[in-house]
Parts: sequence; C-alpha cells; structure tokens
Amino acid sequence: MNIFELYLDKIKSIIVELSKKNQLIIPETFSSINAEIPPRKFDSDISTNVAMVLSKLNETSPIQLAEKLAVEIKNGDDQIETVSIVKPGFINIKFKPSFWSNFIKEIINNAEKFGINEKEKKNNYLVEFVSANPTGPLHVGHCRGAILGDVISNVLIFNKHKVTKEYYVNDYGNQIINFTKSVYFRIREVKFNEAFPQDNPDLYPGDYLTDFAKNIVSENSDLNFDNYDQISDKLTALSIEQALLLIKKNLKSLGINHDSFVSEKSIVLNNEVENVIKFLEKNKFVYKGKIKAPAGEDDKNWIEREQLLFKSTDFGDDKDRALQKSDGAWTYFASDVAYHKNKVDRKFDYLINILGADHAGYIKRISSSVEALSGKKDKLICKISQLVKLIKDNKPFKMSKRKGDYITVDDLIKEVGKDATRFIMLNRSSDVELDFDFDKVKEKSRDNHLYYVQYCYARISSVFRHINKNLESEIKPDKSNLEYTIDEITILKKLSEWPKCIDTASKKLEPHRIPVYLYELASQFHSYWNLGKDNPEKRFINKENKISNDKLVFLKVISNVIRSGMNIIGVETPEKM
Repeated sequence: MNIFELYLDKIKSIIVELSKKNQLIIPETFSSINAEIPPRKFDSDISTNVAMVLSKLNETSPIQLAEKLAVEIKNGDDQIETVSIVKPGFINIKFKPSFWSNFIKEIINNAEKFGINEKEKKNNYLVEFVSANPTGPLHVGHCRGAILGDVISNVLIFNKHKVTKEYYVNDYGNQIINFTKSVYFRIREVKFNEAFPQDNPDLYPGDYLTDFAKNIVSENSDLNFDNYDQISDKLTALSIEQALLLIKKNLKSLGINHDSFVSEKSIVLNNEVENVIKFLEKNKFVYKGKIKAPAGEDDKNWIEREQLLFKSTDFGDDKDRALQKSDGAWTYFASDVAYHKNKVDRKFDYLINILGADHAGYIKRISSSVEALSGKKDKLICKISQLVKLIKDNKPFKMSKRKGDYITVDDLIKEVGKDATRFIMLNRSSDVELDFDFDKVKEKSRDNHLYYVQYCYARISSVFRHINKNLESEIKPDKSNLEYTIDEITILKKLSEWPKCIDTASKKLEPHRIPVYLYELASQFHSYWNLGKDNPEKRFINKENKISNDKLVFLKVISNVIRSGMNIIGVETPEKM
C-alpha cells in the first residue's frame, strides 16, 4: 500500500472531474504533479504541489487554486482530519488515527506485497558488474562496485523485475599474456627453484601466483614446463581458471553469485568483433579517418594515423573513437562494442553497467555504441562506483598485503565481516567517495548503522520471545479499529515511506536509499523503546506481563520491513545480540 500513489491518483481524478465540468484546465501530462513527504515542521502526512503546477495554465494564484482543490480533496474522505494550505501553494493533508489503523491492517494482511510497485511495467534487465581482469583476487577497489551491482539487482528483483547478473571476463589481450608468463615463472620457481624475475615490470608480483602455480603443477603432471611456447595456450586456460576460482570465492564471501560469465576471448574467437564492424559499416556508423591527441597527450609526440573510427559524435560524444589500430589489430573498444552487441541481441529491455571511478570517461563512448546498435537512447544505464577510503584511528588504514600492491576483499571481510562490508559500502550514494571507518563499524552504538538496525530487529524479537512467539509467527489484527499513540503513529508514518523508498531505489538505481531508510526507521524505534525506561505505560510488555494485539501487530510490521530491507542489502537480521 503506497499512500502517496493512492492520494496522487485521487488528486488526479479530482482535477480530471473538474476539467470535465469546465472548472479547471489541465495539462496533457500529469508528470509534474506529485505527492510527497512534507517537511517535519508541518503537522501533516502528505503534501502535493498540484495547485502550483496548474496555476499558470489556469491564470489563477496557487493559493486560490489550492483553496479550491483542498475542499475537493477533503470532501467525502472520512480518513482526512485536515487539509491546509502553505505558501507558495502546497496542499498539506493530515490523516485521522483511523487511517493509520486501516493502513497497518492493510500491510500486515498483504505483508509479502508491501513495498512492491505492482502497477509499474516489469522489465528484463542485464546487470553487468565487477568484471575485474581474471589475473588475481578482488581488492577493495572492486568491492563497492560488486556490492552496488548486487544490491541494484536485488532491488529490481524485489520489485518483480527479471534480472540477470553477469560478469564479463577480460581473458584476452596483453594483460593475459603477461599474467600467464607470471604464472609460468612462479611454476619455474616452485618446480625448479628458479628465482622469479622481480625486475620485470610487466609481470604480476603477487604471492597468490605461487598458489596458482602449485595447483597447476599438482593437477597437470603431463605438462612439459620446460617450454613456455609449447604450453602457453594450455597454461593460459589453466591460469584463468585458477584466477576465476579465486574471484568466485571472493564474491561468495561477499554474498554475491553471478548468473553468467561471458568470456571476451570467446567473443573475439567467434568473430563477433568482425560481425559488429560489418553491422556498423552497413549502417554507416564507421569511416576511415584520423583522431587528434588525447587530452593531456603532448601534441608534438602524437602521430596521427588513419584508423577505422566509430562515429560516436553522432550520439553526443566529444570525438569519434578508434575501432582498429594502425597495425590492423582491434582496439579494446572494438571488443567491448562486440560484447554489447551480444547483450543487445539477447533482447533485454535494459542493460546496466557498474563501472569504477577510473572508467567514468568511458561512459559516453560505450553508451553511443549501444544507441547505434539498438536504436534506443536509454538502452544502456551506467552507474559509477566511486573510491573507498579505509580509515582507522582517524587516519588512512593500510592492512598487511600478501596479495600484491592492494588490500584484498578477503582482508576486509576478515577485519569486519561480510554484513558490515555490504551495509557500510551502501551507506552513501555510489557517485561520491566513501569513508569506511573501521572503528565505527565495530562500535555498538548508533554511529554503527548496521548494528543499530540489527539491534532494532533483535529488540523486537526479544518481545516476541517473552510471550513464547517468534518473528515468523503469524500475527493478525483481532479487532476492526487498532489504537495507536502519537509516538506510534510517527513510526507508522515512517513505515508508509517504505514503498516510496523501494520505488525510488528501483527507478533511479540508488540502493543506498535502503540502508539510509532502515537506519532512520531503527532510530525512531529506539527512541520510542527508550520512552519505556521512564514511563511504564510506554512499555510493550504491561504490568500483567502481557502485550496487546495492537502492539504485536505494530512490532510485526516493523520487523517485516526491516527483514525485507536487510534481505535486499544481503545482510543478516539476528534475533539476539
């Protein structure tokens, strides 16, 4: 039950009826009309801007129009207590206590649907995220984007969209050649006690390669490790297999499972690059030409060469992009275009890419290519995952690094656990940098947002245990009119925002709204709980050691919302803490 959508629909119906009576002129679309949460200083539950939207068209002041509409809104609605006008023309609606009684009965009787936008068209999404080179373990730089992609997927799934979670394996190109050579030298080190060439800057230095080498040697006794050229193809496949096993293990420790892994090498070997070039040529999206030096490149050192270029400026990019190098080899961009053609051909409604901060400049060119391939401007949606700063003792924190020149996902999870990692990584919008403070994560206070939400759930669970029930028990209202205090109605108002939170998180692909909402809900609950310390009348368990059905329903609904939100985030809701 989305009360904001409910009253927005009512307001739209009112102005349509007034239009039919020639008492009001209405616009062609109602997209600018909204029903929102009013600022806290106003004693009301819903606010609408309808009068301000319609005032210019009707050549009437917003206040005058608001006064006319306020009468219509209140007329015949016995759930409304007051309708007030606030400058410059907002209409504020305050409900009677009976409205909140009906509201809580409605959502507890339809608990599984609460929060879902059932009116919204359901789409089929492909969400590609992580896609780190298969050359070693995942590090903290991958962690935030991995959680962002996973929880975006979870929000969409909760809202009944179809979602495929995909990982694009960059297993082709020079970095893979260097990676394979690195594994080979580690094998020589393990098998023949030869020193690893530490001074070679092209090789990967991480000690994890020794584990890869030992596994490959023990499982492939038939391979001749004396001749690199003879075994390079086989060794490449084995090395990538080892890296992907480690990456999947890292992802699993974060609570992440992908539905599909797509190989760049298979895209290239299946001639999908050549095929997409033919498609672009047929549609006149490519030409032979020269491009100027990239930003920051010294023009004097830049040699302009004729290359095959994609007309990305036709789609709003600042310059056309090279698909083929002067030596005839395909660029990385060309194979990426081929991969996105592969995505487009699989008939998803929308493609979502989660990109690291260092790929922000790549968005326009790949979006341009998808528009050319699909004919749809909004087919591809890119979300940027900004940097994470690790902080301990109020200063940058560097953990011991066995894996190479970075901090691994395993290091992070061992330090603070999966739940804290997932929750805190979502605490801010993904397009701003995030401070991950280890001290706050370990505190048992309201400064630790995960703890505060989990503690709210545990407190509710303790009440149910007291009466020999658990939070899975079915609780139904035992009378037609449930009675709640002003403090409880404040929390019910917060619960009414849950569908709006989900809807916004789903439509804008902003999952950080969910932990923020849960923390706000938990904060209101803890404040209410603490009232019982000084006032026995405010306690859930009364003097007779019992709890009323009204309060049981109230607690049950809060716990349901918290559990739903935490499930979307992918963290636990412990019943004891």
